[in-house]
Amino acid sequence: MSVGVSFAELLDWDEESAAFWKKHFDEHPAQLELPCGIGGAPTVQAFVRHIWAAELRWAQRIANLPVTEPKDFPSGPLDALFALHTEAMEICRGLIADPNCDWNQTLTLNVEWLPPHARTSTHRKLMAHMLFHGHRHWAQLATLLRNAGQAADFRGDMIFSYSLP
Repeated sequence: MSVGVSFAELLDWDEESAAFWKKHFDEHPAQLELPCGIGGAPTVQAFVRHIWAAELRWAQRIANLPVTEPKDFPSGPLDALFALHTEAMEICRGLIADPNCDWNQTLTLNVEWLPPHARTSTHRKLMAHMLFHGHRHWAQLATLLRNAGQAADFRGDMIFSYSLP
């Protein structure tokens, strides 16, 4: 057994968190309309869209697929947004299963908001970024809901995950 945490384990953790939030918002749909303000998202739903759309865009970049334009992503409903996550996970699992995937291959991104030193990264670094990006945002969202008096009981820390032994 490897000492490190594998991408497959991190993907499982990511899917566990996404499933929690999908179920939570299915049960509490009014929370999707709460004001948000994180990363410029006006509502919680727009923030969820950002999280799952970013996953898909990063997965597409790593897999050398055409990258969906942000304007082309649905703004809702929740099922349509969750489908973005599902597609991203399918792409990522395919990459992990591919013995020819070169995780040390570099990719130069033409992304204006990235500082120049961050525009060239390995596929390995981009995958790690994608996986931790969502977890950071889910923690922000849990805090936002708690502060709004609508706690989600999200236990997103890795120690609570069923995905890792």
